[in-house]
Amino acid sequence: MSREPTAAQRRVIEAADPVTGRLRGTQAQLTALVRRGLAFRHPRPPHDHFLTPAGHRIREGSPGTPERQEQQEQPRRPAPSTGVFAARVGGAREAEPPSEAGRLREVLGAWQGLLELRRMTNPDGSTDRPCGWERGHLVRAAALALEAAGHRPETASTPGYRVRTTPQPEAVAVYAPDATALSACADTLERAGWQPGEYTEPRTRARYLLASPRRT
Repeated sequence: MSREPTAAQRRVIEAADPVTGRLRGTQAQLTALVRRGLAFRHPRPPHDHFLTPAGHRIREGSPGTPERQEQQEQPRRPAPSTGVFAARVGGAREAEPPSEAGRLREVLGAWQGLLELRRMTNPDGSTDRPCGWERGHLVRAAALALEAAGHRPETASTPGYRVRTTPQPEAVAVYAPDATALSACADTLERAGWQPGEYTEPRTRARYLLASPRRT
């Protein structure tokens, strides 16, 4: 069976929670998405339905593997008019949010949603280590953990953290403006269930973190 959703199913996918992937729709729609491999039904009550990685790729309009998706992910100017939450990964092209208070509410809401996704999808219900969604969206997951803890991303006018992909599987690189900020980022990621280690780039001698989601 083709995995390409119908127009009605695509509307359900596009309306999914941008962080957790939780779906709302009729039972027939949700069952059809499960059959197509685009959603799964959580085994524990209340038995909500969530997007699979394939479903997330359709929602984001980025076909291909999660690894390919991360490699293509670059800092970009956010588009507030879309109403879709996007983690701030930092960089010269990162724009300041139109409202600091509004952004804080969005970030904290997204972080709480991610903790709920951990609870519902980790086999033991643990919230202290990353879940499958985070391993498929490494850059955004690490950036969300940092921003939710109060770290500021780099912009054209403000120093801050930057999160980037790496050639290593399940690892991101995190840069900060100085050693103190880098150490603070490491502490935050460790508390969020990541395993950070500090390294030096051979060419530039810049210090950075290599962070991977903890599995146990």
